[in-house]
Amino acid sequence: MINIRTSQEIAGLRVAAKIVAETFKEIEGLMHPGTVLSEIDLMAEKYILKQGGETLYKGIHQRPHQHPFPGVICTSLNNQICHGIPDGRILKDGDIVGIDIGLRYKGWCGDACVTYMVGKVSPESRRLVETTRTCLEKGIAASLSGNHIGAIGAAIQKLAESRGYSVVREYGGHGIGRELWEEPFVPHIGPADHGARMREGLVINIEPMINIGEPDTRLMPDEWSVETVDGSLSAQFEHTIVVTDNGPEILTII
Repeated sequence: MINIRTSQEIAGLRVAAKIVAETFKEIEGLMHPGTVLSEIDLMAEKYILKQGGETLYKGIHQRPHQHPFPGVICTSLNNQICHGIPDGRILKDGDIVGIDIGLRYKGWCGDACVTYMVGKVSPESRRLVETTRTCLEKGIAASLSGNHIGAIGAAIQKLAESRGYSVVREYGGHGIGRELWEEPFVPHIGPADHGARMREGLVINIEPMINIGEPDTRLMPDEWSVETVDGSLSAQFEHTIVVTDNGPEILTII
């Protein structure tokens, strides 16, 4: 099922997405060696609450009997793919860290992710991060009214694999609205002619997770953090977008 939003609903989502983008600007000064991940989490929480928003990830469950997520944001470090917990780990020179921020404002959700390069990173890490950012751009460009949902993943997969990387299969993008995870599921692989056709008013999150090594994933004992099985680096970028007849509009402009 595809949820098509009215202009009034999109206006509400746009405000929530703007606060997400502002939160990234608030915390970006902490992306340097020596910062504790929990410090980033605390700063993000303070800003979200100051804007009148509600934290979205803290206490959330994905599966029955799962421990609630303990952080306000996700902090996925190096070989972590997604859902990393903002704990006492300290950023080091050469790290890459995916920061995923979600919130609710007046009943509407916003969600985005940026992978930051900490200090002086290796050429290998830089190429992965830059490629993942471009994969997101390619996926957004394919989000056209009339295209199948699969066109998004096909565009991402084509670029990533052409550069020797792999695309995570088990986790993907999603619809967003009153809840964080809504239909439709947005795969980051093709084929381009699979899935429902996109229409004006569809609001989705596209969030490619790209690995240097194999695409296989492993859920860690904390029940949240997802890592690469082979220990290779992974990067992620994400935006909330709305499909329009004039092309996709990015709501979480950062």
